[in-house]
Amino acid sequence: MRRLAAMALLLTLAGCGLEAANRSQTPNPSAQFEADSDLARTFDRALVVVPRADGGPPLLGRMRDPAVETLLAGAGTRLPTVVYLHGCDGIGDTRHLQRLARAGFVVVAPNSFARRFRPLQCRPSTGGGGDNVFVFDFRLAEVSYALHRLQDLPWVDFWRLFLIGDSEGGAAAALYRGEWFRGRVITQWTCHGNYFVRGLAGRPDEPVLAIVRADDPWYRQERTANQAGDCGAFMAGRPRSRSLVLPGGGHDVYDAPETMPAILEFLRRELAEVPPGH
Repeated sequence: MRRLAAMALLLTLAGCGLEAANRSQTPNPSAQFEADSDLARTFDRALVVVPRADGGPPLLGRMRDPAVETLLAGAGTRLPTVVYLHGCDGIGDTRHLQRLARAGFVVVAPNSFARRFRPLQCRPSTGGGGDNVFVFDFRLAEVSYALHRLQDLPWVDFWRLFLIGDSEGGAAAALYRGEWFRGRVITQWTCHGNYFVRGLAGRPDEPVLAIVRADDPWYRQERTANQAGDCGAFMAGRPRSRSLVLPGGGHDVYDAPETMPAILEFLRRELAEVPPGH
């Protein structure tokens, strides 16, 4: 009887061990769902621009490119980081992102068009927008998901984390309600329009720099006339915030000589505000 009882106990323990082993080899269903999601694709296919310690040209790649992982792992410290939100037609020209990297920032630009379903919210050929307003919700979710993923990366300095957005991405940067960022930069957006895209979110003491052209053709058409103006109308009570309105027309502010110096000055000033020891 003792031998039978011992054998039964051994079989039970073996079964428990086999069950535990099977559980350890079975993928987490929620993790698998996340990996297959459109949100995960926006981060997994993000453009990453990494500064080089020797001052050489920044490295451009994807988040899981071996060269990107190696360079970031070799940094040996946490690095100031920019989450960059591209405009309505994609990332496009990266020269301004490379200038940020040369100034010491890692730039992570989620790719909204990595989604399986991602219609255009704008019409670049005519300089108008507002076709698919639900896309603004897509962009806000992409910010939150990027933050979710950045938490697991040892090189991200969350005391020196910034949000920059252009045009459609600028609207998302203006509207994001989280309190993670030391400051945010809004370009090619006015903070005006219908209630679902109007104003500035974020904590009241978060500094904001906004840059727009005085005569941006995107915001003076019949369908978008209510978007004319600039973000300065919403900056009352926000410390160290500034609305820079560039003279002339055109939508792109990065071809103006004032733009990148203003952005870099803003970022460096806010870096200087980080408490000692962080």
